[in-house]
Amino acid sequence: MTMVFVLNPHLIIFSTETECSTDLEVCFSLYNKDDVRALFVLVQNPVFAAQSSYTIFAHLLRQIVSLSSMDHQLLVNWFKILEVEKLRMIVRHVMQFITIRQFPPADKSLPPLSKSRWWIPTGTKTLALINAANNSSTPPLLDYTEFYNSALDHMDLMQDYFNWQSPQRPGQFSYCQYPFILSIVAKRIILTKCVRVLYITCLFQIASKQKDLKKKLKVSFVGEPGLDMGGLTKEWFLLLIRQIFHPDYGMFVYHPHSRCYWFSTDQEGNLREYNLIGVLMGLAVYNSIILDLHFPSICYRKLLSPPVVPDVDTADVGNVKAPTVEDLAEIMPDVSRGLTELLAYEGNVEEDMCMSFQVSLEEYGEVKTYKLKESGENIPVNNENRKEYVELYLDWILNAAIYEQFRAFYLGFHSVCASNALIMLRPEEVEMLVCGSPTLDLNELRKVTEYDGYKGDDPIILDFWEVLHSLSDELKKKFLLFATGSDRVPVGGMGEMTFKITKVTNKPDNLPEAHTCFNQLVLPTYENQDLLRQKLIIAISNAEGFGLE
Repeated sequence: MTMVFVLNPHLIIFSTETECSTDLEVCFSLYNKDDVRALFVLVQNPVFAAQSSYTIFAHLLRQIVSLSSMDHQLLVNWFKILEVEKLRMIVRHVMQFITIRQFPPADKSLPPLSKSRWWIPTGTKTLALINAANNSSTPPLLDYTEFYNSALDHMDLMQDYFNWQSPQRPGQFSYCQYPFILSIVAKRIILTKCVRVLYITCLFQIASKQKDLKKKLKVSFVGEPGLDMGGLTKEWFLLLIRQIFHPDYGMFVYHPHSRCYWFSTDQEGNLREYNLIGVLMGLAVYNSIILDLHFPSICYRKLLSPPVVPDVDTADVGNVKAPTVEDLAEIMPDVSRGLTELLAYEGNVEEDMCMSFQVSLEEYGEVKTYKLKESGENIPVNNENRKEYVELYLDWILNAAIYEQFRAFYLGFHSVCASNALIMLRPEEVEMLVCGSPTLDLNELRKVTEYDGYKGDDPIILDFWEVLHSLSDELKKKFLLFATGSDRVPVGGMGEMTFKITKVTNKPDNLPEAHTCFNQLVLPTYENQDLLRQKLIIAISNAEGFGLE
């Protein structure tokens, strides 16, 4: 097979044979200043979906990687304006190219690894350019998960991590240098394996023995027999989260319009408690426990600001630079709209709005007023200074007013999760590690379901799955919350869950019950599918969740 690419001003003929590599170098060297444009056109060719084109594709990618920084920036700008489907096609082609070189076919159709080891770093660095273009687009052209190469979950991830962390061999390639390509499953494996797996037994050890935090958590309840096979640990976390977010503690304020919690501005004295909450979140990550937390996404950005705790105790941590009205909208959408309207107002701000450089905030029924700058109560907001007012308002709500509380929370989380592996994580991935994934796949759940008293092909079980599939997405989430204590699923999907349906007899009029600590549904033997549907919907619609009003 021969591929012909017509470029202005050159006609270049490429052969797919391995021997053409030298000719390729000559062909590429013929380019004039239109080199970058030529490479941009060539990389979009759909022929590179075929493995038979990989020798040529490898040299093309190497030419892209070897461009100057200025030319790379030009490429990034072009990728940003490329049609989304074409950009997605390039990503898929390069991803497949990397995968097949990493896990070569048994037929030895690829060149020997000794002669093509450079293929993988070349392909990955090309993806890095596309990822840079994607991240700098608002909104991103592709979801960040489209850059995941899940096949890499099956390689020796810890060896790759150690290669990345090894100062003895600088410059050697590691996928960890390009974390966008590693899936959340791979990152969880790396993060959790960075510490020893041992045991701790109680909350007091959490507070007093920081060195014991990076150990496997085992829980026992006083007066209750039983070994912790995961259920007791889960129950312990659920009970603690329920108490921590109770209004009586006044540590977090619930915002009903966004259905999320934010740190109270009036709790500087409870820093030890905030620290323990951060510790609990870190322990949940290490013990693969999903927490039913309702924090806005900016919370996880703050947890990675910076991703590794600075050596200096006085260093600034947990602050997000230049927060936006979109960040505030995650917590207080009504206030965010007001600030947006203030910036866009075409009338006389000072006369019409009568505002000063102060902020009034209601927490637990009490309104308090704070100054945004010195003598702020005497400085009117006008058309000229309204942008400064909004910037100070956002920084105060999201950073300054809660700085000490969040700093304690940040240090607690990092006392458990302190690892360079955190550098690889996006805020969305930290949230997923803590709270699980919102993606529900009931077919995956059905595959891992165990039955106690029932069989998988019993009529009532067939009816149960048919009813569950027919529910709305909202009711499906309510079912998951009812049965497991959280409406989100573990990293890796529902296939990694444990779920059991247990038979109960002589109670045909009862509602289904759930033991959330064990992901167990207790299902009576209903006479027909309609009754099963009715009872199930009543049960899941009236279940009490954790962390919600």
